[in-house]
Amino acid sequence: MWKEEVGIIIARFESLEESKQYTIRQAALEEFAQHGYEKASTNRIVKAAGIGKGMLFYYFTSKQELYEYLVKYSLEFIQSRYLDRVDAGEPDLIERLTQLARVKLEAQAENEEVFKFSAVFLQEGEAYLPKGLAAKIEELKQSGYRLMYEGIDYSRFRKDADPDKVFHLIRWSIDGYQQELLAKLTGQKLADIDFAPYWEEFYAYLAILKKSFYETEEESR
Repeated sequence: MWKEEVGIIIARFESLEESKQYTIRQAALEEFAQHGYEKASTNRIVKAAGIGKGMLFYYFTSKQELYEYLVKYSLEFIQSRYLDRVDAGEPDLIERLTQLARVKLEAQAENEEVFKFSAVFLQEGEAYLPKGLAAKIEELKQSGYRLMYEGIDYSRFRKDADPDKVFHLIRWSIDGYQQELLAKLTGQKLADIDFAPYWEEFYAYLAILKKSFYETEEESR
């Protein structure tokens, strides 16, 4: 039942010209990202989008419908622009996590508001969602976990170190760099930033991680 209803909502909204869809969607993503479901205001959304309230409620009959549409849109965006672009067959942990970091940053540059909003609906959980959509969120989480953990070649790690601890230390290092970079760039539009010097710095850190936690070619023979 939920799939049929959301399909009708999407078809109705997508009959609108693309530029108008984008304006409304971005205004709504930003509003829910900043205020969460309960405190989000459709009045602020229509003001930011520069449309009348009647227009918003022609395409979405309630704040709930709008929220559900945004969750579905965000899940599809994250899957196609982020997770589907990572090589799940890469066995090297650092290479895999580097791909994840780089592709995610590229996707964030394309639409930062999707990722800000996703943090909100992942935190709010199933509270405002039908079961079908909550299941889609769980599928996305599992897809992300598989990309991070499955098929990693632990034999590349130093033999004198606990592989699980090495895994987490490397992951925390890469996540930490990414979060620090995003904090440094707060207030700037990611799509307009030249990331070349940041990636150069990033790869220098990765070289240190490999030297610290991976066996050399001589050691692995």
